[in-house]
Amino acid sequence: MRTYLTHIRSMVFALAILTVMAAMPVLAQQLGPDGAPNPTASVVPEQKLLQQSPRIEGRIDIPNERARVLLQPAGRQWDHFHEITLHWLGAIVIVGMIAALAAAYLVIGRLGISKGRSGRKVLRFSSFERFSHWLTAASFVVLGLTGLNITFGKIVLLPIIGPEAFSSMSEAAKYVHNYVSAAFVIGLVLIVALWIKDNLPQKVDIDWIKQGGGFIKTKHAPSGRFNAGEKLVFWFALGAGAAVIISGCLLIFPFYVTNIAGMQIAQVVHAVIAVLFIAVIIAHIYIGTLGMEGAFEAMATGEVDLNWAKEHHDLWLEEQLAKERLAARSGQSSAVPAE
Repeated sequence: MRTYLTHIRSMVFALAILTVMAAMPVLAQQLGPDGAPNPTASVVPEQKLLQQSPRIEGRIDIPNERARVLLQPAGRQWDHFHEITLHWLGAIVIVGMIAALAAAYLVIGRLGISKGRSGRKVLRFSSFERFSHWLTAASFVVLGLTGLNITFGKIVLLPIIGPEAFSSMSEAAKYVHNYVSAAFVIGLVLIVALWIKDNLPQKVDIDWIKQGGGFIKTKHAPSGRFNAGEKLVFWFALGAGAAVIISGCLLIFPFYVTNIAGMQIAQVVHAVIAVLFIAVIIAHIYIGTLGMEGAFEAMATGEVDLNWAKEHHDLWLEEQLAKERLAARSGQSSAVPAE
């Protein structure tokens, strides 16, 4: 029995020595070069911690779940996007589009009516259609300008007008942006309801693309009421409009649907889609004004020249003329001969 206890004591003593030997490197790491204890030796480096879990958050002990997040490392990525990446993206996309359109104007010039004006007008858009278009267009311009102020205001306007004026202007722009968004929603819904049937893809759209979309003067590009290019703008406006509306609602009403991380994603989506949206609409405005003779009249007065319609929307013009002839025949057949 005594021999058995001796063996147990020997084993325990050996385990203790092994434990001390294993702990010696750790203890050595916790000491500084001068032999003093190093309080930060066991601290995990921040970058390593963020790589292991990018969404680690520091919280404070308050009842409000919305306000208790004190530190959110992923917010640094969002801040880098908003302050650096978005600036470059917006500048490249918007300035690049303007430069491309300027080059197109210098190379191609304005597309005129090849046969000249006929002097005969054809109704293209009703008053309500034009109201819906201008409601959407005007609200979009206001939203675009006030939104660009959020991205580029500190770079462009702040050095010019000073901090106090910029602060007051930005606060007003924020409220204008939020409230005018309602008009944009209404306008977008109206133009979708009015024109979605005329923007469905058709076989003639392929022919329009093959013939150069009207930009090759030696070729005629057939088209219905809207050509393939206008249809692409329509569907892009519908998709992009829905994206900025949904993401914008998440930002206007924070924490009702998502958390901070979700709102950061919503802001990124809102900003990127808005920048692309602005670039596309700049091209749309150019074609409807400087780029093509007679195009602006469609939304200004609702009427277009007959020769313009023949060149750009010949199939639609044939339908309109057929309706006019049918209406004229119906009027003649229903008339009572005078005695």
